[in-house]
Amino acid sequence: MAEFLYRLGQAAARRARTVLAVWIAVLAVAGIAFALFGGTLSSAISIPNTPTTQVTDRLQQELPEASGGTGSIVLQTENGSAFTAEQREAISALVEDAKALDGVENAVDPFATEAQREEQARQVADGQAQLDAGLQQIEAARAELDAGQEQLDAARAQVEAAGMLPMAAPQLDAQQAQLDAGRAELEAQAATAAEQAPQLEQAAALLNMAQEIRMVSEDGSTAVLTVVFEDTQMEIPQETKDAVVAVFEDAGIDGVTADFSTDITQGIPSIVGVGEVVGLVIAAIVLVVMLGTLIGAGLPLVTALIGVGIGALGALAFSGVVEMISVTPVLGLMLGLAVGIDYTLFIVNRHRRQLKNGFDLEESIGLANGTSGNAVVFAGATVLIALLALNISGIPFLGLMGTVGAACIAIAVLIAVTLTPALLKLVGMRILSKKERASISSATEDGTPAAAAAPVKPMSTVSALLTAVAAIAALLFIAVPALELRTGLPDGSSEPHDSTQYRAYSTLSEKFGEGQNGTLLVVAELPDEPTEAEATAAQAEIAQILFDQDGVSAVAPVGSSEDGSTVAFQVVPTEGPTSESTENLVHTLRDMSPLNGTYEIGVAGSASGNIDISDKLSDALPIYLGVVVGLSLLILILVFRSIYVPVIATLGFVLSYFAALGGVVAIYQWGWLAGVFNVESPGPILNFLPTILVGILFGLAMDYMLFIGSGMREAYAHGAPSRVAVVQGVRAGRSVVTAAAIIMVSVFGGFVFSHSAMIRPIGFALAFGVLLDAFVVRMLLIPALMHLAGDKAWWLPKWLDKILPDVDVEGASLERRHPHLHDAGAEQDAEGTDPVPAKR
Repeated sequence: MAEFLYRLGQAAARRARTVLAVWIAVLAVAGIAFALFGGTLSSAISIPNTPTTQVTDRLQQELPEASGGTGSIVLQTENGSAFTAEQREAISALVEDAKALDGVENAVDPFATEAQREEQARQVADGQAQLDAGLQQIEAARAELDAGQEQLDAARAQVEAAGMLPMAAPQLDAQQAQLDAGRAELEAQAATAAEQAPQLEQAAALLNMAQEIRMVSEDGSTAVLTVVFEDTQMEIPQETKDAVVAVFEDAGIDGVTADFSTDITQGIPSIVGVGEVVGLVIAAIVLVVMLGTLIGAGLPLVTALIGVGIGALGALAFSGVVEMISVTPVLGLMLGLAVGIDYTLFIVNRHRRQLKNGFDLEESIGLANGTSGNAVVFAGATVLIALLALNISGIPFLGLMGTVGAACIAIAVLIAVTLTPALLKLVGMRILSKKERASISSATEDGTPAAAAAPVKPMSTVSALLTAVAAIAALLFIAVPALELRTGLPDGSSEPHDSTQYRAYSTLSEKFGEGQNGTLLVVAELPDEPTEAEATAAQAEIAQILFDQDGVSAVAPVGSSEDGSTVAFQVVPTEGPTSESTENLVHTLRDMSPLNGTYEIGVAGSASGNIDISDKLSDALPIYLGVVVGLSLLILILVFRSIYVPVIATLGFVLSYFAALGGVVAIYQWGWLAGVFNVESPGPILNFLPTILVGILFGLAMDYMLFIGSGMREAYAHGAPSRVAVVQGVRAGRSVVTAAAIIMVSVFGGFVFSHSAMIRPIGFALAFGVLLDAFVVRMLLIPALMHLAGDKAWWLPKWLDKILPDVDVEGASLERRHPHLHDAGAEQDAEGTDPVPAKR
């Protein structure tokens, strides 16, 4: 590979303008493809075959009118007074307009619904009053009949005593028949009343359990208009949502504001914002400081921007044919910028060092591409494999994120090893500052050999031990909050406080209760095909069981199938959709099925769907983490030909990963330093963040381990004592790793201040994870542990040494095949020391 990249670099340098033109053409093609085929992004996340989707699929067959997704429009008077008659009429007219939209199943007029509910309550109250009056009349009539029977019995006894019974019998029998007929009619009325009593009682109970489900607030100043869509929640076309929003925005009502829930209006984050630009500026400053020239600093930025342009536009071009969530291209942008700058920096830094050592321009370009470029390809391959491995989770949107991220990494690598050599040829010696070029000229004229490197002394064992203990203790301490990690998806409460989604959420919470923002849909299966009375009784029984559960505020039947065997209930939790009590409620209800051993139930709804997604991602995380850790061990054993080094490097990655999660939990879940990081509403952590963080941080950690550890390996292989080799390796790689890490942190940190609640914690997790892994794990912990192990750090079983291929990551064999002879005639290594025969 090193030889191929050497020749590729030289070929690209010779045809520099052609290579540049090709990449610009590729960028143009990506832009045209986006313009022609790009679709819309979504913030809705779905996973097939979850309990929620299974219930939704069954509803589509049994009860299609209740299977569609819903969204809320919160209408509120500006002065806080009750709606006027004119405002109510205008809102009702807009409801009819919304009903007529394509893709809308129904739009519920809040005022008509409240009127119907009040009418139902009145009817039940009137029915109960009539029943009570009827029962009183029946009791009075029964008392009269009893009195008449007593009188008739007394008369019969008198007549019989007087011996006149045969003469009076016909008259007495007729009176008895009248009494019996009256009693029979009375008992029939009593039986009818007995049948009505349970039904009225059940109706009253259902109304009582549903009394917290209001469409108009108690003070009359706020109304909730519910839109029912034809498609399920996760499949509603954005065009349909936009049409609903347009109805209420274009026809504004005087004195009334309209805000839309996240189910209707979901904020799609912009690809680039102010924070991202600030991150790039900081990266540019780091490059200028490190490279000492604007041209040198600009070259990594140019290649990275071309790469992310191709990657992001290419990904967006596919958004018209695949379901793509809004985070996907933004993640590609993050990775493309960060690794694009770093990978080019590695090659440019090697090229500059070689030029200062007297290499010819094209010779240096080829050698830099074959050595550092080889390391870039290997490092990029580790990130790419880790991201592609996200597909093994079986979660489509996560696999797509990994694929897009991997594609952006692949583009960054290709640009680094083709476009970078071309640009280096075009800029020529200007990649060095004037002072550096003058220094080279003076050295060439004077024939002065390079100065010898300062002697290297290993660190003390005591300092190594203290450093290792302090680093591990610090990482474990920072990781403690990760034990309290709760995952979920952002809801309206996590949106910016000036957004319509947040206003809708907060208004609903204030006027109707938090649970109104995350209602659940519970579907029950009734045995056989019940009669109307049996169905009503079953509904009341099921509703009462649901209502009695902790965390339930209200329950109401919302529909049943034609045969009455499937019944749907709206269940309103006491707290919001991302609360722990709502999560517990969903699991509790599912565990209760079948209710009373009779009714099979299932739970659906947006809140339920988000809980299912979090659960499935949590289940997939340990498997994915195990795959990545195993991959890490294999790769590092191959590179460093050691058992100890891969183990401590992988454990270091695990520490930095959980420490990064701990920082995320402390800030975004607990609310620490909320003002600094613009966390307006702390809550559960984005449910796919822990998984995506594994893949990305693993790849970046391997990059830093490669550039630090390979220097140690190279020094040790060339005869340096193991503990001296540790210091030499750190010295050789620390400047480029420091710059690369600062650039990574700057780029990722720019996304911490994104307008999107989904992007901010991802940016922070990556920035904080890179910061800890580069400066604590790779710069402090690994060198300390390597020093403590001494020569044993490089132990490898002989049988394993024989079967492992020789992976020349740094391209040392390439340097031997293409040596550069200094004027003094002696080949020197990069540190200016005399070479020593390598040892295995």
